[in-house]
Amino acid sequence: MSKLSKYVTYKILLISMVMSSFMGSAQVLRKRTTLLMGGRFDISIVAQDSLAAEQNINLVIAEISRIENLISDWKSDSQVSEVNQNAGIRPVKVDREVFELTQRAIRFSEATNGGFDISFAAMDRIWKFDGSMTEMPSAEAIQKSVEKVGYKNILLDSVASTIFLKIKGMKIGFGALGEGYATDKCRAMMLAKGIKAGIINGSGDMSTWGKQPNGKPWKIGITNPFFPEKVLAIVPLEQDAVTTSGSYEKFVVFDGKRYSHIINPTTGYPATGLCSVTVFGPDAETANGLSTSLMVLGKDQGLLLLEKYPKYSCLMITDNGKVIQSKNFRIKKIKAKL
Repeated sequence: MSKLSKYVTYKILLISMVMSSFMGSAQVLRKRTTLLMGGRFDISIVAQDSLAAEQNINLVIAEISRIENLISDWKSDSQVSEVNQNAGIRPVKVDREVFELTQRAIRFSEATNGGFDISFAAMDRIWKFDGSMTEMPSAEAIQKSVEKVGYKNILLDSVASTIFLKIKGMKIGFGALGEGYATDKCRAMMLAKGIKAGIINGSGDMSTWGKQPNGKPWKIGITNPFFPEKVLAIVPLEQDAVTTSGSYEKFVVFDGKRYSHIINPTTGYPATGLCSVTVFGPDAETANGLSTSLMVLGKDQGLLLLEKYPKYSCLMITDNGKVIQSKNFRIKKIKAKL
């Protein structure tokens, strides 16, 4: 799914953010919004004074830009673009950081049996969700749309630090997974610098740490996707990550069945059954992979997958408005149906 649509279709709203207070010594909160990695980043830093907060926001922006220049497949000079340009031709040597991110993505592809696949970037865009579709694509067209997709055709050489895509025309792309990775990296960088609290929010992929200047936990409100002005749940956070995959604004309906704009990279068919999935856990990279995969796999298989990741929990909303929580979801007082 596109990063912008995910940000718009299922907003995660920060609430109760106090601009300044006291915790023994003065702490101030400064926020900035910018466009990076093809999407919106909201950066909030708590520091001893405004200057320190703004300087650290600058460092966060520089780090996100560095990662973008490495992994963005829409930048022709990035290492990932070089990998794609040489698909079916030769292996490409990449920085260890890019290699290990690719390695983790492939492991996640294996865990989801292809429900998540970084080679989705080669998928033909035959489904249209702009109102122009009047009939489903043919089975042949759907099958052809994913013929160059398949993580098993990505060859990694750990010694040489190379990536090789076996099939000409194959592509890899990190998309929102890259945003989750970037928010995690920035949080780790800020913690290493002694910045005790903040939020890095990349188009809805959010890494948080510490507390608000008034000593209270950060809180997020999860909006009701059918009534965006209403809050479905309020969840306190400290050192957590939150990601959401949703499709309630981008879908098509054929023969009474609702088809999401999130495509199963194995079959080429849109995900059905779930309107949105929010995942909580220690890091945004994994949470993003899980939220996307749960949308594709559906409620039953998705909950089984989540059991392999006990540090992560989820809240799902079905197409007909039913709210489903994983057993370890921290908030229990949620309506069973919207």
